[in-house]
Amino acid sequence: MPVAPFHNAFILTGPTGAGKSALALTLAERLDAEIVCMDSMTLYRGMDIGTAKPSSDDRRRVPHHLLDILDPWESASAAWWLRRAADCCRNIENRGRRVLFVGGTPLYLKALLHGLFDGPPADQELRRRLAEDAERLGPSALHARLAEVDPAGAARLHPNDVRRVVRALEVWQLTGRPISAWQTQWQGQKESSLSRPVLYLDPPRRQLYDRIDARVQRMIADGLVGEVRSLRQAPRPLSREAAQALGYKELFDHFDGRVGLAETIVRIQTRTRRFAKRQLTWFHHLPDCIPVKDYLTFAAWGLTIS
Repeated sequence: MPVAPFHNAFILTGPTGAGKSALALTLAERLDAEIVCMDSMTLYRGMDIGTAKPSSDDRRRVPHHLLDILDPWESASAAWWLRRAADCCRNIENRGRRVLFVGGTPLYLKALLHGLFDGPPADQELRRRLAEDAERLGPSALHARLAEVDPAGAARLHPNDVRRVVRALEVWQLTGRPISAWQTQWQGQKESSLSRPVLYLDPPRRQLYDRIDARVQRMIADGLVGEVRSLRQAPRPLSREAAQALGYKELFDHFDGRVGLAETIVRIQTRTRRFAKRQLTWFHHLPDCIPVKDYLTFAAWGLTIS
């Protein structure tokens, strides 16, 4: 259960493309808050257009934290992020300001609300072998292997979420217990000790998908192809975590001549819509998360607009 420094934080989440970032600026100004980004991809320098990162003007308007703190070949875990988020909260509150978490990474949100399960540390050699199996046999084969030993854990993970499938198999092989058993501390929790509910934006599904499709087109117009090409030409390859960013893998396939640009755009739109759907499923099942429309956020937090 969360304790200080998270207890008094405001949390705004929601699926990609729902309008969190724009709304957060207005909320932060009215709350006299600073924003702590709850997004696993905006951590990376040079990944700006494809992650819809807040602009320099936005950051001058409201201070943002946990942005641009890693190179794209570096890795970040939920535990790593949680420690830095706690440091941000302490520093912000010591300045007499409020904390507003904004972002849509469900695992970060779950860690923020309920902590992290006390599983085994990473075994890099085992991870390497499992990742090679995924590359050689395909993600579905690795997911099927997980389903044999941990059906509950496999049911929660998409076959293409190789990083988490690898972690689940790693936990099983190191401990003999499925990751779903280690995570039972999260089950049955009806409420967190936060002083206010977590709010997630829940726009009509058709409206959300239309916004996503339009945003992908806008990213292409704003230079996403060039941004990804620059990352492709960087001295080191993207980390496994950074490579999960929406649109980057699809453009890598385009650069390799496997698919044209028009079809690449369609693939990015499709994958982004599917990701948004999975995010909403997460939020629907997390205790103390309340769906709202953007104009109802203050009322849902029991605040009045002055």
